[in-house]
Amino acid sequence: MISRGQAERTWRVKTKSPEQTMHLGRICGELLTQGSVIALMGDLGTGKTVFVKGVAKGVGVADEGEVTSPSFVLVNEYQGRFPVYHVDLYRLHNAEEVEDLGWEELICTPGVTLIEWAEKVLQLLPEERTEVHLEWVNAVERKLMFVGKGKVAHGLVQTLGEKWMKED
Repeated sequence: MISRGQAERTWRVKTKSPEQTMHLGRICGELLTQGSVIALMGDLGTGKTVFVKGVAKGVGVADEGEVTSPSFVLVNEYQGRFPVYHVDLYRLHNAEEVEDLGWEELICTPGVTLIEWAEKVLQLLPEERTEVHLEWVNAVERKLMFVGKGKVAHGLVQTLGEKWMKED
């Protein structure tokens, strides 16, 4: 289901396995353009890193197995069609700590920025972004809600929903 509003476009979907969540991420990654920011939000274990692995594969990272949660280093960089910056804010306590990472450079990059635990820094996120909210259904199923904020993100959410429904 895709709902349209002036400021946002929303699409909700349920995946039935980690592999399906990764596949959805791959389709998303294929659609991304340089400068895209994906803000991932959800409880521990809801599949944020699994989704990121799929996005990395879709962007052209040769081995999605190299994609790991950068909880201790905070930022990992991968190379695909363009650079992929994978940020994990799990260990940070406040927005001020994020600014010390060189935040502006990360979100204003010619690559793609994927931010796990983005709910910790909502006030620092760019207006143009795609939010992915992940929720538990059971041990393997997840609910994902994509929220496109801004014109480019609207298009991404719309196209992702259409492509997914064709493959489903």
